Amino acid sequence: MGRSEQAPSRASQASRRAFLRGVGVTMALPWLESVPVWGAAPSSACPKRFAALFMGCGVNPTNWWAKGSGSEMELGRCLEPLAPLKAKINVVNGLFNKHALGVGIHPGQTGNILSGAALQKGAELKGGISVDQMLAKHIGEQTVQPSMVLGCEQPITGYHETNFSMAYSSHISWQTATSPVPMEVYPSLAFDSLFDNRGSKRNQSILDRVQEEAVGLSRTVSAGDRAKLDEYLTSVREVEKRAASMRRDKESADERARDRGQPVVMMPRPDNGLPEDIREHMRLMCDIIALGFQTDKTRIATLLLCRDISGLFYPFLDVRSAHHSASHDDRSESYVRVTQYYVQQLAYLASRLDAMSEGEGTVLDNTCLLFTNSLWSGSKHDATKVPLVLAGGLGGTLETGRVLDYAEKGDGNRKLCSLYLSLMDRMGVTVDRFGDAETRLAAL
Repeated sequence: MGRSEQAPSRASQASRRAFLRGVGVTMALPWLESVPVWGAAPSSACPKRFAALFMGCGVNPTNWWAKGSGSEMELGRCLEPLAPLKAKINVVNGLFNKHALGVGIHPGQTGNILSGAALQKGAELKGGISVDQMLAKHIGEQTVQPSMVLGCEQPITGYHETNFSMAYSSHISWQTATSPVPMEVYPSLAFDSLFDNRGSKRNQSILDRVQEEAVGLSRTVSAGDRAKLDEYLTSVREVEKRAASMRRDKESADERARDRGQPVVMMPRPDNGLPEDIREHMRLMCDIIALGFQTDKTRIATLLLCRDISGLFYPFLDVRSAHHSASHDDRSESYVRVTQYYVQQLAYLASRLDAMSEGEGTVLDNTCLLFTNSLWSGSKHDATKVPLVLAGGLGGTLETGRVLDYAEKGDGNRKLCSLYLSLMDRMGVTVDRFGDAETRLAAL
């Protein structure tokens, strides 16, 4: 049976934040020292956040390594994009997900990456609630959106040759043992949900609607806060413009689907309205998470960068095969580039958060970003350990700048779910058991 700390009501949380209000929109502001509701709050009052980023089909195992600590940490080629963030990351080696072993390849190795639950074969889905949704269940009421569940590739249906549903390959966030959280793959809809943009309001700029209050606030804050405010509003405007462009693509796709009598989800990109260039797609999804965290619209997020058995292509990396096929040659130079590309997404989001001042630190300092994959090696479908990186310090509760190796600690001491228990503790959610673990991860 689980237990959690008493969560403040949304109303009491809102009293700690400063807002801009306009017609049909309320937009929380970033940390501003000269605004009393922010500036008077101690750094311990900064909200803690969690996001999980997922890449399917394994990494290039030869070049996924790290050694040393802090600024002296050495990174293998796959992790090089994180070099500017060495002091704020933990590279965690050797953890494993017990119920992903001995179940055949792919869906049974992926559908429980954030839950650690045993998965059921056949027509009826059965697994377990994922760590992000466990957190959302306990602390989600403190924000407008309990969590954001985003993806950059449409889910697929049907069954794998192992008789596991392909839903397990397509979703990492599960609200119950039998139900994945609906995943938003369209950036425009993710942005609209974040700011409650509906109907005709979608044609009106959010910043235009709060302009009067923004101008008034700018006159009253310090010069330093004025610069922060301008930077923040510019960032929102940039993301809004990019989302608006993609909204038009989505609307055109919906029209094509109606004309063809075909569900849009069954159409290939870009006919389905998803960006043809996945670099823009992933970057915008990271920006939306960053905005959600900065404005405290949500504190929990997952981003499925690519699903298990992914069909994404990477012409910009000079990789000829689709993701899944490329992973079967995972020791190749091509797959080094693929792995680096996905680590770049973690580095980008972490850097965005680290550039946002909050209290005595940054938003990243009060966040934990978890990057993982269900496999170590795609060519061997090896799930005996998972590649994993953490970024951020969760409000000073998580020491960073370390390489932690559990590979030789024994199976009882290297459970992935022990890590989840430890992270939940640091976010004020304490449960007796999660997945296959009853103990916390030692030395974290």
